[in-house]
Amino acid sequence: MLTAIIIDDEQKGRIALRQKLKDYCPEVQIVGEAESGEEGLAILSLHKPDIVFLDIEMPRMDGFKMLQQLPEKHFHLIFTTAYDQYAIKAIKYAAFDYLLKPIDIDELKAAVSKINKLQFSETEKKLEVLNQNLSEKNSFNKIAISTQNSLLLFEVNDIIYLEANRNYTTLYFKDQPKLIASKTLKDFEELLPSAIFFRIHHSYIININFIKKYIKGEGGQIELQNGTCLDVSRRKKEAFLKLLRL
Repeated sequence: MLTAIIIDDEQKGRIALRQKLKDYCPEVQIVGEAESGEEGLAILSLHKPDIVFLDIEMPRMDGFKMLQQLPEKHFHLIFTTAYDQYAIKAIKYAAFDYLLKPIDIDELKAAVSKINKLQFSETEKKLEVLNQNLSEKNSFNKIAISTQNSLLLFEVNDIIYLEANRNYTTLYFKDQPKLIASKTLKDFEELLPSAIFFRIHHSYIININFIKKYIKGEGGQIELQNGTCLDVSRRKKEAFLKLLRL
């Protein structure tokens, strides 16, 4: 059994989430609720839950500010929010789960099913990425990447290119060994900034800052600064050359 608390200033939101957890996630036991960040701090200290369902937008003290005041963060964190593109992007970069209101049952079940008590210690690392990116408005410089065995933190600008590997993605870095991440290439395409990352092929996304030269051809090829040569698909060629202003 996993214990959980719900922190949300809207009573309707708390009631709806509590009922959905009861009906569809019987392995989760709600041990407390709070309607503000201040109450959330007190109830977290009292119950020390396995899971915290945290609303982002709350008056006086929002979810992010509440987290900054917590001395210990040994729990699995799932954000709940109405649509806020900037906040959601920051949450994704930190590899946290989030649920859009009104909360979808399948997404709730999926988020709960991924919870592993052995990974609760990763919350602190993820919050480091989240807080840094939130403090640098419109500039997401750090990313948390989950592998099969761990959670690693990287500078976004150090990624040279990414390669599709079925349901996983292999990432190649400037000064780090390559790694296999537990996300698809499409997930990274939606996440990484389009100003510097471009999908040149169904198998590759490149950081355009690492392009050494473009080799003309039907689709063409690009050579990266690390010596890697990659094909550009025919259907991506026009958009790619337009991006490079060639």
